[in-house]
Amino acid sequence: MVVANEPIDDLLISCGKCQDIFIVPASPDDAGEILELQKKAYQSEAKLNDDWTLPPLTQTLPEIISEFETKVFLKAVCTNKIIGSVRATLDSGTCQVGRLIVHPDYQGKGIGTSLMSRIEATFSQAKRFELFTGTNSINNIHLYQRLGYRELCEEDLSPRVRLVFMEKLR
Repeated sequence: MVVANEPIDDLLISCGKCQDIFIVPASPDDAGEILELQKKAYQSEAKLNDDWTLPPLTQTLPEIISEFETKVFLKAVCTNKIIGSVRATLDSGTCQVGRLIVHPDYQGKGIGTSLMSRIEATFSQAKRFELFTGTNSINNIHLYQRLGYRELCEEDLSPRVRLVFMEKLR
């Protein structure tokens, strides 16, 4: 699958953190850096839910490396540093989107929106997109709603964490 290697949104250039941010495919060689970023990005979710056992925080390097065999990973890169990522897979016409992450210092700059746009474009053959986030993650829910996702159902992940599943139809 081809993902354009071009700068995203001019808003990012004016944020003062980077001159250019590129969204490109990630490879297994990026797994360690993505995992480190994932653990940093999910700290806020752990605090929000008072649960430090969230799967993104307990995932190991071998586990994330094995995901590269079945999922497409994209990364947002600024000055050779990964500052965001998202992964997805296609099954029976449904693209399962997971673990949209953006470095805390770069949040609110449009990077998450751009990663979502690119992952949806990468899976242009999908009839439907599905993802989930914590019910306490109001900012995430608002982002996904703004991108056209609607709430489907809720399910408990643990005694402290409830997930909301969302979908977007093409």
